[in-house]
Amino acid sequence: MSFPLLTATAALPALGAVATAAVPAVRRTAAKWLALVVSLATLALAVTVLVRFDPDGSRYQLTESHAWIKDFGVRYELGVDGIAVALIALTAVLIPFIILAGWHDADPLETGSRRWRPTQGFFALILAVEAMVIVSFEATDVFLFYIFFEAMLIPMYFLIGGFGDRAHEHGEETAATQRSYAAVKFLLYNLAGGLIMLAAVIGLYVVAGNFSLTQIAEARANGSLHMATSTERWLFLGFFFAFAVKAPLWPLHTWLPNAMQESTAPVAVLITAVVDKVGTFAMLRFCLQLFPEASKWATPVILVLALISIVYGALLAVGQRDIKRLVAYASISHFGFIIMGIFAMTSQGQSGATLYMVNHGISTAALMLVAGFLISRRGSRLIADYGGVQKVAPVLAGTFLIGGLATLSLPGLAPFVSEFLVLVGTFTRYPVIGVIATFGIVLAALYTLVLYQRTMTGPVKPEVSAMPDLRVRELVVVAPLIVLLIFLGVYPKPVTDIVNPAVKQTMSDVQKKDPKPEVEAAK
Repeated sequence: MSFPLLTATAALPALGAVATAAVPAVRRTAAKWLALVVSLATLALAVTVLVRFDPDGSRYQLTESHAWIKDFGVRYELGVDGIAVALIALTAVLIPFIILAGWHDADPLETGSRRWRPTQGFFALILAVEAMVIVSFEATDVFLFYIFFEAMLIPMYFLIGGFGDRAHEHGEETAATQRSYAAVKFLLYNLAGGLIMLAAVIGLYVVAGNFSLTQIAEARANGSLHMATSTERWLFLGFFFAFAVKAPLWPLHTWLPNAMQESTAPVAVLITAVVDKVGTFAMLRFCLQLFPEASKWATPVILVLALISIVYGALLAVGQRDIKRLVAYASISHFGFIIMGIFAMTSQGQSGATLYMVNHGISTAALMLVAGFLISRRGSRLIADYGGVQKVAPVLAGTFLIGGLATLSLPGLAPFVSEFLVLVGTFTRYPVIGVIATFGIVLAALYTLVLYQRTMTGPVKPEVSAMPDLRVRELVVVAPLIVLLIFLGVYPKPVTDIVNPAVKQTMSDVQKKDPKPEVEAAK
């Protein structure tokens, strides 16, 4: 029996979460180091998955399959394609930086505070989320996927509501109320999507007789399983609704700005760079593979919703006064690009969307974590409370600028390649949608450069005159992310080589081919 590598990759952070939570409260530093070591060991396993995966091999590799609930046809089935491997690697890379960035975020509050925050619980919850996200990327049994798709809401709820941002202008009681509101809103939105998906999962079992993604997709392909048109469309909508909430897609996005605003910066990165990727990933793996005809039927409406997300998110980002809310609305705009690329039904669009998931995770992590370091120094999230930071903390300002330039997809930085592919892939099939979506790029330049201008340039405000520059721990967090942004900006081939074969198979699932160019290239 071969070593269950996929199980180990998910089980290690889960066991680490239990061990971290069991560390006595007086050994807070030990809990932090344990969580960091576990996250680095998980990264080593993720790299092993990456090395052992053969892009030119079978669609799902490193597979594991064991009986679980025999009476209902539920199996413990795992397998990864190129898209899953890329996102598992992204998750495993980001978690150690999230832990390092949040090193002091769960330390006890000031003397006399009525809130006590268990440090070990904070890091245990982060590891628990990592484990559940990795299983979600690995699961090829629909029911198994659903369980972890929903279960990750529980640790996220406590991370948002119990370990919120300390920088709040209205005092601790108001801050606690707003954190609770953001956590409950996050939970209710995602639970509503999950309950609708549960009905669709049950409906899929009634139609197919099992939950195996590979078996159902194979039966659909060879004609042994036929779904009525109306049935397929209703099941598709049940799955897509849950994924659109998590993605988040307009108009199901409103939980995200509240959740990111009230979370610590590392938890905000965990939400938008890691957890939300499960939604867009699932659109590719489940919606397109299980319901190809319904996916094509819904494409025009989904593209319009994605386009609204792009423009609406960018417009609202321009007008934000709060740094974290600005990044949240920018992420809504970016997720619009990802979903647009998925449903453009072209190889360029879907390759760009998958690459965008990876690049958005890195760029958002870089920008938000540096913003978190900035906010922790000043004690305020308001843009108006800053000015002239680049004169007193040039390294902080420089890394903030690079993160911002990556957010606006500057050529030479990683998001540019993915955004370019999405737009090209969309334009070849839906030129009007592609042209309108380019306004999102213009707006991204506006909100990013205005944010930098208002916080980093101009006269030095007295409140920031003594602001220290980035410390060693903070540089260890930011520098590798900046290197990745530059490396993948000039050489994205390592990622595209992994994801392109999986994209080609997804295109085959929906029986779509790329449109032929109007002018043939010269031979």
